[in-house]
Amino acid sequence: MSRIEAKARSAARLAAVQALYQLDMETPQLPILLDEFHRHRLGAEIEDVEYLPADIAFFDDIVRGVAARRDEIDGVLTTRLATGWSIARLDKTMLQILRAGTWELLARADISVGTVINEYLDVTHAFFDAREAKFVNGLLDAVAKDVR
Repeated sequence: MSRIEAKARSAARLAAVQALYQLDMETPQLPILLDEFHRHRLGAEIEDVEYLPADIAFFDDIVRGVAARRDEIDGVLTTRLATGWSIARLDKTMLQILRAGTWELLARADISVGTVINEYLDVTHAFFDAREAKFVNGLLDAVAKDVR
């Protein structure tokens, strides 16, 4: 994979987390949400923030995959959360990062565990500090041991 393709996939992952957040908070119809991202966010400039061009097919794959397998993904995550923690207790953005990363670990055996974890650590750093990144790293590593 070229460097440009890798950056487009990274942008797709970040956008997918944002789309999943919107899907969770507003529950729009999935085709409408995907279309909105295709036309207005991926590679666009919004309020002086330039969004990188993203691999649209990969973006769609993540968002559709998480939406279709959400209950299964949440079950996998729940088994690895510490005692006393639940999906409902997680920060909503954090939850979408974990769902997307877990989906990739479940559904995309063509992408290495290390790549998945590192990519979602980068996404985590866009929203959170080092403490949360350690949490994502540990949880996705544990999930990978369960599903791969």
